[in-house]
Amino acid sequence: MNIFSTIDWIAFFWFLACWGGYTFFANSKSVKGKNLSHSLTDLRSLWMQAMLTREVKIADMTSLVALQRTVTFFASTTIFILAGLLAVLGASDKALRLAQAIPFVAEHSQSLWEIKILFMIFIFVYAFFKFTWAVRQYNFSLVMVGAAPEKGDKNETIYIKNTNDLLSLANKSFNYGLRAYTFSMATIAWFINPLLFIFATAWVVAILYRREFRSKTLAAMNTVIDSYKK
Repeated sequence: MNIFSTIDWIAFFWFLACWGGYTFFANSKSVKGKNLSHSLTDLRSLWMQAMLTREVKIADMTSLVALQRTVTFFASTTIFILAGLLAVLGASDKALRLAQAIPFVAEHSQSLWEIKILFMIFIFVYAFFKFTWAVRQYNFSLVMVGAAPEKGDKNETIYIKNTNDLLSLANKSFNYGLRAYTFSMATIAWFINPLLFIFATAWVVAILYRREFRSKTLAAMNTVIDSYKK
């Protein structure tokens, strides 16, 4: 028996296409043009150059620790979300009865309900692995900062590039985890109506695009970068 209806399949593949398509688009633009990731890379290069001029690098280490703690918070939160979803999955019959008591929620078979819960679990498992890898990468970055050469050292250029590359990878992993969180919000609409799920997914893509490519935050960062280039 086909558990998914035609509109459910369309909504499901639309979600995957939007998530994968936006990720590909954002990654390609981060190389060719200016978005938040590209601008952060430029700012981190300026940061690494300024750090080498400081004898005491406590402020730099503290900043990295703060970034690491932010990622750790999301990794820990993801564990609690997964525990909650597993609890709902274990009591799917009760959760389904409660959901179907809400007038605007579409009717579900228990199998369809459990598949949707499992899909959300998969999203948060993916986010957890991205966050934990980002935590490790920030750990490695702390070691790199501790190994910083003196200003004017022959390895200065290599050090700045590779430390920046490592921090960029950590930030990229963190971004993937955050993006999974954002797209997971759209999957909530799937429990209400597949058409609403399609709309919510498109809405999430629009929000991500605006924040990453058209936000005031990006404009402020680029203004600082341009001022250094003059």
